[in-house]
Amino acid sequence: MAKPLEVWVVDDDQSVRWVLDKALGQADMETKSFDRAEHMLHALEADAPDVLITDVRMPGMDGLALLDRLSRNHPELPVIVVTAHTDLENAVAAYEGGAFEYLPKPFDVDEVIELVRKAARQNGHGIEGSEVGRKDIPSIIGQAPAMQEVFRSIGRLAKSSMTVLITGESGTGKELVARALHEHSPRADRPFVALNTAAIASELLESELFGHERGAFTGADSRRIGRFEQADGGTLFLDEIGDMSPALQTRLLRVLAENEFYRVGGQASIKVDVRVIAATNQDLARAVTEKRFREDLYHRLNVIRINTPPLRHRREDIPALISHYLADAGKELGARPKTINSDALEMLQSYDWPGNVRQLVNAARRLTVTAPGGVITAVDIPDDLGGTRAGRGAQDEWIHSLACWAEQELVREKTKPLLEAALPEFEKTLIRIALNRAKGHRQEAARLLGWGRNTLTRKIRSLDLD
Repeated sequence: MAKPLEVWVVDDDQSVRWVLDKALGQADMETKSFDRAEHMLHALEADAPDVLITDVRMPGMDGLALLDRLSRNHPELPVIVVTAHTDLENAVAAYEGGAFEYLPKPFDVDEVIELVRKAARQNGHGIEGSEVGRKDIPSIIGQAPAMQEVFRSIGRLAKSSMTVLITGESGTGKELVARALHEHSPRADRPFVALNTAAIASELLESELFGHERGAFTGADSRRIGRFEQADGGTLFLDEIGDMSPALQTRLLRVLAENEFYRVGGQASIKVDVRVIAATNQDLARAVTEKRFREDLYHRLNVIRINTPPLRHRREDIPALISHYLADAGKELGARPKTINSDALEMLQSYDWPGNVRQLVNAARRLTVTAPGGVITAVDIPDDLGGTRAGRGAQDEWIHSLACWAEQELVREKTKPLLEAALPEFEKTLIRIALNRAKGHRQEAARLLGWGRNTLTRKIRSLDLD
């Protein structure tokens, strides 16, 4: 009989240790728990687990310092990092420190169990540890599951110069993700050059990308260095790549394949070492099918894909985002940053934000100027940001209906406890809506609900929804 996996857990939260101990035990794994990293390191002198699970913020030695120590002294030990303090810096630091995987709390225990098994199968062959420094990058804020996946992707690519395709609607922060990828890459001390290909006329874009020689065309009075040469050794971010003309797609493909090009009107080839990160709000796979985008270029760009979620799919991030950008707007105007009360915040969270984070940034500036007091209230929210009653009618209606139902239940005799009666119906409704939106795909439905796939499967079974 095979020896059961041995998993050690380091977390100062007793409830987390208890949950993991029970879940891993039910999965036929042996566990040992520690409330401090120092206690675990002492035990490690005599024995070693197959997999280690650790928190980040703990008294004494924190999880990142523990990762650094383990990567030097026990590089073969796979480490899974779980933390309630989820942001880009923690995610990148965890991966740079040698973590096998990074998970935000609250986590799905089924996902943790599967990760433990996967880590044990790979025998801990991970990347070497390194000193983790804080990079000066633009803020990427997010606690939503979809944003955590973006953070994990950036973290996994922290030591790579691979080509990346960033997809997502306009205004979702694709350039911020590209800058974060650059700043956490081996090219961080080299140039980051950004170009919106859709903002430049097609007849000028070739010169913008590759440069031109003097006299190459009318008006070319001097030699011009293009964006590829400017980005040599660093990163070139090409936004809205889906709008590029077929002729330029062909030239771009050659640069990606051969790392060389000719300036417009030039005779000598120019060698460059450039990491390309491309972004688009279009469906490039469909563009390939419709012959609007070269299939070979698509595959060259689509080595690694990161999707930036629309703001309506991460409404829980809106309070942090609006506070951050109100503070930015206050600094920009040289005024004290304004705050926002709960009613106004509820309105903004109910709004669909078709312009995504870019629209929210502009809304923060606008409210900083137009709201008369130091606190933004519901009456300050303009109609086009969901300030009208009509814009919140659907939400108000179901909350009102729920309140009426609860009142009626309370006056009935021998009724079930309110939550016991309401929660199953509430979950059934949301599960049906999510499955319908995901066309029956459980993985996507679980993402929409904020659950793991195993949790959704368990809920479907317990609620008789099969």
